[in-house]
This record gives sequence, structure tokens and C-alpha cells, in this order.
Amino acid sequence: MNTPLRRLATVVVAMFVVLMGGATWVQFVQADALNNDGRNVRTLYREFGRARGPIVVGGEAIASSAPVDDAFKYQRSYANGELYAPVTGFYSIVHRGTMLEQAENDVLNGQADSLFLSRLQDLITGKQPQGSSIELTINPAAQQAAWDALGDQRGAVVALDPTTGAILALVSKPSYDPNQLTTHDSAAANAAYQALLGAEGDPLENKALQGPTYPPGSTFKLITAAAALESGRATPESVLTAPDELPLPQTSATVKNYGGSSCGSGGQTTLADALRVSCNTAFAQLGLELGADALREQSERFGFGNDELSVPIRVEPSEFPDEVNAPNTAFSALGQYSVRATPLQMAMVSAAIANEGELMTPYLVQTVRTADLDVVREADPRRLSQAVSPTTAAALRDMMVGVVQNGSGKAAQISGVQVAGKTGTAQTGREEESPHAWFTAFAPADAPRVAVAVVVENGGAVGNEATGGKVAAPVAKAVIEAVLGQ
Repeated sequence: MNTPLRRLATVVVAMFVVLMGGATWVQFVQADALNNDGRNVRTLYREFGRARGPIVVGGEAIASSAPVDDAFKYQRSYANGELYAPVTGFYSIVHRGTMLEQAENDVLNGQADSLFLSRLQDLITGKQPQGSSIELTINPAAQQAAWDALGDQRGAVVALDPTTGAILALVSKPSYDPNQLTTHDSAAANAAYQALLGAEGDPLENKALQGPTYPPGSTFKLITAAAALESGRATPESVLTAPDELPLPQTSATVKNYGGSSCGSGGQTTLADALRVSCNTAFAQLGLELGADALREQSERFGFGNDELSVPIRVEPSEFPDEVNAPNTAFSALGQYSVRATPLQMAMVSAAIANEGELMTPYLVQTVRTADLDVVREADPRRLSQAVSPTTAAALRDMMVGVVQNGSGKAAQISGVQVAGKTGTAQTGREEESPHAWFTAFAPADAPRVAVAVVVENGGAVGNEATGGKVAAPVAKAVIEAVLGQ
């Protein structure tokens, strides 16, 4: 073979190698990424061309897919859309999925590893593949009660079964109608999404789980009291320093009680009475004595700082600050300064106290079933931590009962039911904004069936006159009554 032919052959071989290498790279190495690229229209057709499983609450589908006569074949729709939007999220051809629609996407579209045998059976029998259904832990009556009681106010409500961690109610307001976003008209879906992005009150935010996180205010005093009881420094009967105004070290700042009130006679009060009337000066002084490390460690045992928590929707971690000087330790003990919490987190605090100090991992999905109703997955309640000892939990329970019976939480009283609760009124750090109103509770106190947390942003309809006892406690009461069938 002469030299020109050898060179030509070499070039041809090299071209074949490059061609085969490129094809191999695209078809095998990049296949998964290209297949799942949101810009891949065939991916959309494949996803929407399969019957997506329903999301079920109380035996009724709150999200379902029905066949339609277009290229996508199925249309996703939501019953009681606004009520359940923070739970279901939406599934859109433009913005794909959020909340449970995203977190459980592989189950709903039938592609989860756990559904392999079901897919194999469909392949053999020639049956059209279908997604699995998801049955939730939500109690429909509690969900509706939370929605109705919150009214037009911005905020969130979370209710838990303290013995299992099952989420019984999850409401965030303002909400939105997911049906606006599931249209197969991409321009209309995008326009609806952009409108929601710019809407007042950020309706696309899940305020119960993800953000914004809030200063928990005086509901955090439960954690400060827990740290004191766990350390052995105090009992409910221990006498605390409780002046009308507490000077803080290293600064000219002071801590005052709500409305300038006194907590007890002679500048002293017991721990139980300090919690009952939500005494700021007593808890600020207690926080100084305990120190930031003790408060942080106790908050973490209740779930603060957990960045791996999902229900299976991702939960924004609640925070106790890492670097805290003495005066800010006092404010942190009151749930102020840089302390931040989700409503789920504060419901977890009450749930742990209700459950003899044992904190269960919260969850939303009770059962996953195939289209043939075979159970694929069943919830398995798991312990997250031992937040406090049973002895400390019992002491906190009794003190919380005092808050509702004869303290700042009287608005949560229910005839014939002993309610244990704690109020909170949290400054936002902005002078022009009214404080957030909080309440967290559980009931019945002697045999708990529900733990709840409520936050009403900027005092709701009452504004600057708001307190947790006035604004948030009645919302919690309504949810508790719904769960107990009152």
C-alpha cells in the first residue's frame, strides 16, 4: 500500500473511532442526564403520557390524573387545591413538581425501585403502566379546622400525632390553586407561575416547613425551662430572679416584661409561674445562668439544627446561633436574637414533651399502593431523639397545663379536656412590623393525641395588639377540637 492510501485509511479509521466514541458517549454515558433533561420534550410526553398515581387524604383523592385528548394524554388536577397546596404542591409541564409531587415523584409516576416487580408484571401482561397512590396521614377535619381558624391571616399551622410523628394537619397561608399551574398551555402555566411569584404574601412558600423561619418568641421558653430542669439547676418550684426590668451584662440594654408588668412579688417568682405568665426577665436571667451552650444543646435534642429532616418534603432547619455573647444569650433564651424556627419544629417541641420526652420523626406518607391496591410501603414510626427525660417531660407538661388553666393561654381552654400549651409573641427585628403571634400545645394532657403549633405573621388582624394567647391560641384550640371530635 502506498503512502497516500495508508494516510487515507488512517484518517477513515480515526473518524470511525471518533464516531463510535461519540455515539457511545451520548447513548450510554450521557443517556440518563439527557433523558431526564427538563428541555427534552420526549421526557415530558413520557411523564405525562402515563397515569400518575393519586394523592389521597381520608379516602378521597386530593390530586389525580384523568385522560385527555392531547399530546400529553393525562391532565393533573387538585381537589380543594388551596387547602392542600402546601402538601401536594403542583405538577406542571413548565415548572415540573414541588412539595409531595416532587418528593414522591418516582412513586407517583411508577418508576420507583420499589415498583420494579409491578412494572415487570405490566410488561409481561401488556398492561398500561400506572403510578402508585400515596395515602397521607392528614386528618381532613383537622386540616379544614386549621384552614378555617387561620382565616385571612398569614401564617401556618402544623399538627402532629405525638406518639408516632404522623402529620395530622399542615396549612400555610396565603395559599394558591395548583390547578392554575397544571394547564397544558405552557404560556398560560408560566404566566400563572410568574403571577404567584409576585403575589403579596408569597403564596408559593410553605410557611409550615420551609420558610421563612420565624423567631419563636416565648414558645422557646419551653426549651429554656427544659435545659434548666435537665441540668438539675431548677425544679418547677425553684425561685427565680424576676425584676420588672433586667439589666444585661456588657451593654446598657435591658429586658422588660410584656406591657411593663411584674411577674411576682419582690422581684421573684417560681419557674412554673414564670412559664405560666411568660415572664421575660426571669427567663432571660435563667438563660444567662445556663449559658448559650446548654440552650443550644437542648434545642438540638428537640430537633433544631437538623439539616436532613424531610417529611418527605424537605424541612428548613431551625436554628440556634453558633456565636452568642452574654446579652444575646439572654435574648436567645426568650426565642429572640438569631433564634429561628419553623412551625413544624415548635410542634415537635410540644410533641416530644407530650410523648414522655421521646421525639418521633415527623412524616406525611402513611401508605403507598400500586394501581392494584397492593401495599408497597407502609409508614414505620421512628424515634428521632430523646429530647428530655420522662421526669422533665412530666414537669413541663404540668407547667404547660398551668399556662392554659390560669396563665397566658386561657383562650385554648376546652371544656372537659386538659390542654397543655405555651404562648409566644415574637419581635421581628423591624420596628415597622407588628410581632408574630405563636402558640404551641398538646391535648389531652394526660393522654396526648395531638400536638400543634400555630404562627400568625405580624399579629394577623390585630396587629400591634396581638399576643400569642389572643391570636394564635384560638386557632390551636380549633385544631385540637377537630382531632378529638369535640
